[in-house]
Amino acid sequence: MELNVKYMTRNDCFTAGRKINPKGIMVHSTATPGVMAADWFSRWNKSYKAGETNRQVAVHAFVDDKGVWQYLPWNHRGWHAGGAANNTHIGFEICEPGGFSYGKGSTMVGYNVSKNEAYFRKAWQNAVELCVMLCRKYDLTEEDIICHSEGANKRIASSHADVMHWFPKHGESMNSFRAAVRAALNKENSHAAGAPGIQVGDVVAIKDSALRYYPGGAAIPEWVKTGSHHKVTQIVSSGKAVVKGGRQCVLLGKKVDKKTGKESAGIMSWIETGSLIVLKSSSPTKKPPDGKALYRVQVGAFSNKKNAEVLLGKIKKAGFDGFIKKG
Repeated sequence: MELNVKYMTRNDCFTAGRKINPKGIMVHSTATPGVMAADWFSRWNKSYKAGETNRQVAVHAFVDDKGVWQYLPWNHRGWHAGGAANNTHIGFEICEPGGFSYGKGSTMVGYNVSKNEAYFRKAWQNAVELCVMLCRKYDLTEEDIICHSEGANKRIASSHADVMHWFPKHGESMNSFRAAVRAALNKENSHAAGAPGIQVGDVVAIKDSALRYYPGGAAIPEWVKTGSHHKVTQIVSSGKAVVKGGRQCVLLGKKVDKKTGKESAGIMSWIETGSLIVLKSSSPTKKPPDGKALYRVQVGAFSNKKNAEVLLGKIKKAGFDGFIKKG
């Protein structure tokens, strides 16, 4: 999914500046054949108050077969539902292809299903991927996704037919859309759970290159990275890997003094595993049965003893034991 961001700063909805804590996602379709996602900027980036347009409307994004155009911040209160859902739901429009017209109500006249199948599938997939991204970002599930007509049935949106006037023509429904989002979320969680794991009790350092705890998360203060090491206190929630901003995360608990190893109250923050270096594993070292071979780990060999001592110092500083052997 290609995401393009270009805020409609002239739209009165944007300038109103009201924020929401997103609790769901509402899927719309445009009912404007042939007008694609990028085209809506020039249509809606206008002020009703200034007399530039006769409509007061704004959605967070438009989706077509090429990608997504985001026109409002995700936590901005949109004007898309015509009801209470504006206070709780992110709303996006799926653009409808050209080559047909609308008759009475929501009747699509001259719509060629086979001709538009390829477009529909690409737009559908982009919409699914957008929902997956938003679910990750705001801790939502597929059950938090509805379309405009479902919102009308719940009395939190105005009376519209979208998207159920269109999806069934391609053998789809909101139930199958939600199922596609669920499948994509499960795939991501499975991938995350199968990643090389960090265990509870591991002592870790945060990489100097890490700027945020996870994509879209808070910035990591410099003192968190340099002041101490950290102990991992949690790696799953409800039996599943924790994914934030699309990345597998673990919870850092107690701080660990770099010199003494003494533990103290910590930051209790989730951070992506890719930003961590394991300094000391909690997994016990298993002794081999009697008579079995031992395998040594060598990290360097030097002709100059001082170079060997420097490396050994780094190893011990990281929390590992080691020794120098001449041979």
